[in-house]
Amino acid sequence: MRVSDSEKITINLGHVDLGRIDLLVQEGFYQNRTDFIRTSIRNQLATEASAIANSIERHTLQLGLRDITRDELEAARQAGEMLHIKVVGLARFADDVAPDLASATIATITVLGALHASPDVKTALAGRIK
Repeated sequence: MRVSDSEKITINLGHVDLGRIDLLVQEGFYQNRTDFIRTSIRNQLATEASAIANSIERHTLQLGLRDITRDELEAARQAGEMLHIKVVGLARFADDVAPDLASATIATITVLGALHASPDVKTALAGRIK
């Protein structure tokens, strides 16, 4: 499974806003529309950094990359535990995680960002993905 370090999104902008962005690109402030949008998003996220940090702490979310391995799930199964996984960023299941193992050990999985797993694992957890 190929893992990208970014996700593609689509946005709709009004003609005037788009024209204003194009003007800034034309004037050399940004390389292209994508550069402007990425910079704007990062600036807004920096402005809201405190609120984001408080929310992550309040919801006990993990920030960044969360790899879910077969060994971790086997250990949870042996301990009789059900996991509640909460991630802001990327949750990634190892290729050797079987759907039945995921189903037997994961009670809920909340991902604000992207979830990378085999189609079979996603199907096994369909009712538990938030």
